[in-house]
Amino acid sequence: MNNLSLLDTAMKDPFETVFRGFLAPMRLANGGDELDIRLDVVEKDDAFQVQADLPGVKKEDINVRISGNRIQIDAEARREKDVKEKGKLVRSERYYGTVSRVFTLSQDVDDTKAVAKYENGVLTLDLPKKAGTSSRKLTIQ
Repeated sequence: MNNLSLLDTAMKDPFETVFRGFLAPMRLANGGDELDIRLDVVEKDDAFQVQADLPGVKKEDINVRISGNRIQIDAEARREKDVKEKGKLVRSERYYGTVSRVFTLSQDVDDTKAVAKYENGVLTLDLPKKAGTSSRKLTIQ
């Protein structure tokens, strides 16, 4: 296979190529050198369950705020000083700093019953839906 055939296969659908770059997660766009929060949200009948990847973060450095249906996760990854190493740092790809992620859910959350657990770099949020906030369809007159 030559370079021309590789380019040709990549350009079969130019729209797909454009949209793949446009819709790609920010991690790919900025080279992957910054920490971001990847999450999965599952909706059940009475609750939402959120799993967020926060590798290298201590649970004391994670804050979760709930305001109605708006959820905010803040975390700080800290650089640990290693006094044993004596030498010049040639390359560092590990990220240290703060990160925040805000998202909204389709229904308000009962923050008094919400539970957060952090284990092996994964934050799990169990967010019960608030009772009485059901939506209804209006009849157009």
